[in-house]
Amino acid sequence: MRKNGQIKLYGPEAFEGMRAAGRLVAECLDMLVGEVDVGVPTDRIDRLVFEFAMDHGAYPATLMYRGYERSTCTSINHVVCHGIPNDKPLRDGDIVNVDVTFVLDGWHGDSSRMYAVGEIPRRAERLIEVTYESLMLGIAAVKPGNTVGDIGHAIQSFVEPQHMSVVRDFCGHGLGRMFHDEPNIVHLGRPGEGSMLKPGMFFTIEPMINLGRPHVKVLSDGWTAVTRDRSLSAQFEHTVAVTETGVEIFTLSPKGLDKPPYKRAG
Repeated sequence: MRKNGQIKLYGPEAFEGMRAAGRLVAECLDMLVGEVDVGVPTDRIDRLVFEFAMDHGAYPATLMYRGYERSTCTSINHVVCHGIPNDKPLRDGDIVNVDVTFVLDGWHGDSSRMYAVGEIPRRAERLIEVTYESLMLGIAAVKPGNTVGDIGHAIQSFVEPQHMSVVRDFCGHGLGRMFHDEPNIVHLGRPGEGSMLKPGMFFTIEPMINLGRPHVKVLSDGWTAVTRDRSLSAQFEHTVAVTETGVEIFTLSPKGLDKPPYKRAG
């Protein structure tokens, strides 16, 4: 399947498929609450995500996507996104984003959360708080008749007064049967600009927020994006739908573990 430049509008059957895929991703991220800890290498997290997908009849969408060889992305500290899991243990004070996308019965669920490793600095806590709040403000701007610019404006106008910056180089995206589809959801913008939101649209909102400047660079592995000034970066992501009356979030945690600090999963 390829992009054709058109924004797809989906019906009730698609909503059911996306609810199932989104819930499974959320359950996987819930499972990781008890696993992300000091001394744990990110390739163990990756293996747990793969096994969870296999156990639930799903497939990790990133695995062999454009040659990517892992089931998840794990982005630590100044890594903005697309960090590749490896055998290096997590350290006390690290913050890590885990980004999971599953394909379940042909539908894509895509979400990411931040995890604190041990005791983290207050500035890292504040970055995580602002990033999560910016995601939820972006989601609150989703309703028929609004535009993608309204989403970006809601995020940017909240983040920048906190003396933090919104990453420009990456954006949210449409999804459904395809992993990446129209529309692009840029996390900054002007009210009323861009594509109009209509019932039946599916997309991700996934702001990446830096403590320093917004500039990023991609390392020689072709995937790992880092802050140019090596400042901390954080990200949260939900998959959402535009409904007749507003928005539905497909990837909410069944256990209420959407925002850290998380209580240990029992």
